Amino acid sequence: MGLLTALGPLAIDMYLPAFPAIVQGLGTTQGHVERTLASYLFGLALAQIFYGPFADRYGRKPPLILGLVIFIAASIACGFTHDIEHLTFWRIAQAFGGAAGIVIPRAVIRDNFDTRDASKALSLLMLVMGVTPILAPILGGQVLAFGSWRGIFAIMAACGGLLLVGVVWTMRETLNPEKVIPLGLDIIARNYLALLRHRRFMCYTLAGGFGSAGMFAYISGSPRVFIEIFQVEPRYFGLLFAVNAASLIIASQVSARLLNRHTPEALLRIAQRSLVIMTLLGLILTLAGVINLTLLMICLAGFMASQGFVNPNAAALALREQGNRLGVASALMGTLQMLCGASAGLAISAWQSTTALPLTGLLALCACLSWLFGRIALKAT
Repeated sequence: MGLLTALGPLAIDMYLPAFPAIVQGLGTTQGHVERTLASYLFGLALAQIFYGPFADRYGRKPPLILGLVIFIAASIACGFTHDIEHLTFWRIAQAFGGAAGIVIPRAVIRDNFDTRDASKALSLLMLVMGVTPILAPILGGQVLAFGSWRGIFAIMAACGGLLLVGVVWTMRETLNPEKVIPLGLDIIARNYLALLRHRRFMCYTLAGGFGSAGMFAYISGSPRVFIEIFQVEPRYFGLLFAVNAASLIIASQVSARLLNRHTPEALLRIAQRSLVIMTLLGLILTLAGVINLTLLMICLAGFMASQGFVNPNAAALALREQGNRLGVASALMGTLQMLCGASAGLAISAWQSTTALPLTGLLALCACLSWLFGRIALKAT
C-alpha cells in the first residue's frame, strides 16, 4: 500500500528538474510547463470520485488494477508527445490512473485498523511517500544528465508495471462482503451528499487539504524559486528537495510513536499551530526583503515537519466515523485535498515574481486555512 501511494508523488516530483528541458524541448514557456503539474493535480482530484464507489462495490483490488493499467499507458504516451498541449492531456490521463493509488490504500488501511492504529499506519505510509520526493527529483536529475526528459516518463511506466505485477500476484481483497454497497447513481449521490453535510468529516478533510495545498504550492513553485531566483544548479535541486522531504518523513514517524501516549486530536492541535508560525515567519522575512536560501529552507523544513503530523492525523480523524462507506469517504477526501492542492499549484504558476513571495505567501494562506478548519473540527468533536 505504501508503494502504491508513492506512485502519485513519483509522477509529481520526478520531472520537476526537467522543467527547463521540457520548455526548450517543446518550445513552450515555464508557466505552461508548470500548468502540466496543476493539470495532473486536477485530474488526480476528479478521478478519485469515480474510484470510491467502485471500490465499495467491486472490492479494492479490481479498481486498483484498472488504474495502474491507465497510468502505464499514459506515462508511455507522455514520453512520446511533441507539444505542450498533448503533454498536458496525457498528464491528466496519467492522473486518472494514479488516483487509484491514493483512494484504495487508505480504504484498505481503514478496513483493518481503528482510528489510533489507522493514524499510525498512515504515518508509516508517509515514510514511503516521503522517501519518494527525496529520490524522485534526484533520479530525474540523473536521467537528464545521461539522456532526455522523455526517459523520466519511461521510468514512471516501468514503476507502474512493477506495481501492477505486485498487485495481481500478492494483494488480497480486504472489503468485507457484508459492507458491499450497490452501485447506483442515487446511492452514490446520497453517500457523497451525506459526507458533504458531515461537519467533522469536512473540516478534518479541509484541515488536511489546505496543509497539502501548501505542499503542492511548494512542489510547483520550488523549481522556479531554487533554480531561477536563488541560482541553484538543477543537479543540486534534488538535494534541497530531499532536506524538506526528510523533515516530513521524520515528523510523521515521531507522530506515529507519540500516538502511543497522545490522541490524534492533541497532536493535530499542536502541529497546526507550528504550521502557521513557520509559514508566517517565511512571509514576514520575504516582505522585509531579508529572505535568503538558508532562511527559506529553515521555514520550509518547519512547514514540512508540521505537515508530517497534520496529514496522517487529520485523515484518520476524518475517516473515523465512515466505516460503512470508506471507499467514497476516502475518495471524497482525496478529491477535496487534491482540488486544494491543484488550486494552489495553479495560483503559484500564474503569480509571476522575481522574489519568493508567491511561494511564502501561498504557504502562509494555506497554513492559516488549515488551522481554521482544524479548530472547527476539534471543537465539534
